[in-house]
Amino acid sequence: MTATESAQILAFVLLVIFLAYVLAILVPFLRRRPDREGDADAFTWHAFVPCRDEEVVIGATIERMRSRFPAMHVWVIDDDSDDRSAAIIAERSAIDPHVHLVQRRRPAARTGKGDALNAAYAQLDAWLPAGTDRAAVVVVVVDADGVLAENALRQAAGRHAFGNPATGACQAAVWMSNRDDRDPAGASPGRLGRWWSRYLIRMQDIEFRTTIAAMQCLRGRTLSVGLGGNGQFTRLSALDAIAQGERTPWHGSLLEDYELGVHVMLAGFRNVYLHDTHVEQEALPGTRRLLTQRTRWCQGGMQCARYLLRIFTSPHVTNAGALEASYFLVQPYLQMAGVLLWPTVFVAMVAQGSVSEGSFWAWFAEAWWLLPLVVITGIAPFALWPLIYRRHIGERTGLGTALGWALGYWIYMYQSYVCVPRAFTRILTSRNGWAKTRRNAETDHLFVAKEA
Repeated sequence: MTATESAQILAFVLLVIFLAYVLAILVPFLRRRPDREGDADAFTWHAFVPCRDEEVVIGATIERMRSRFPAMHVWVIDDDSDDRSAAIIAERSAIDPHVHLVQRRRPAARTGKGDALNAAYAQLDAWLPAGTDRAAVVVVVVDADGVLAENALRQAAGRHAFGNPATGACQAAVWMSNRDDRDPAGASPGRLGRWWSRYLIRMQDIEFRTTIAAMQCLRGRTLSVGLGGNGQFTRLSALDAIAQGERTPWHGSLLEDYELGVHVMLAGFRNVYLHDTHVEQEALPGTRRLLTQRTRWCQGGMQCARYLLRIFTSPHVTNAGALEASYFLVQPYLQMAGVLLWPTVFVAMVAQGSVSEGSFWAWFAEAWWLLPLVVITGIAPFALWPLIYRRHIGERTGLGTALGWALGYWIYMYQSYVCVPRAFTRILTSRNGWAKTRRNAETDHLFVAKEA
């Protein structure tokens, strides 16, 4: 067997696995039924809000959370900000006993989001009275610009979520708050720049509300739901169980949210996906910032692959959950293989046609079936999600626009061909630092300053 034939066989195997996974996440997503809400007053809610140089958003975020959820305590972790973030938080905490400032200072500060959350966990632990029913205390992680839906606590209190004592953590669906902005903050200058920013924002909203949501629906059945960094709910007793065995609840992976979800499962709890509520966050309107963010996520997933053996040997993780988690954790490596494999196979096919007897059109007449095969296996699995988005998410638009989104989403997903090699390079060069993603309003501020 030649190297080309081996590459073609491997490409076929990877393609079959990918298509099977697309089908596996599509069916539960389309067949799911709404979840019932529960009594939010049965639990005590504490929001952890990591904050570093967030003066442009943190005041409004505190105000919004306190007005929307009056019984919730808000713990804002200032990670040694250089701006007025700490002052804004302190001013609010001085007049509102439900607002708490968790102050960190360098050199202990700015060592990652996980460390910041651990600091809030330690302060909450010291603040709670002795004898507190810690199974009835829920920690909610929200970004500094995050907007929790009004029904979020009721959904998290439902019988399918924390109403079930076996549930240790829940993850809300994620929407992009700036999805309909015609002139989004942080957009590139000029008409073409604004169009490109709107395109990136819409693609991110489609990605989170369809593809990622579908993955979570499958995980709901395999009991392997992944946690995110925004809209994450965790029972305090589950965090205690992790800290007892691992010293702290959160750890050093660049994907500390998914890593926490793994630890929740290993501790004997289950994770639940809350599709019928959501948290809103800003989509990134710039290519560079988006690729930086996704490279970090990819690298974090690769770091979490070290848990594969523990996942497979744990009595608390289902066989289906172990398989699903394995596919997710090895996906960056499969994508890296694809980065090398697909161009090789394509070049080999073109080369074969160029040396065949007869004209190019004679070769194409024999190999015409490759074109629909590429459409069905290479384009359709991505292009179908914007059409589902249009029909099932309630984003009503013309069919022409939806078809444009379908083509755009297929192109958008090629970001992995950039992010995966970058993540591999960072791993090989031991670059594991975590960099905060700048808010869109901050980007506008910097642009105006440069213009001035």
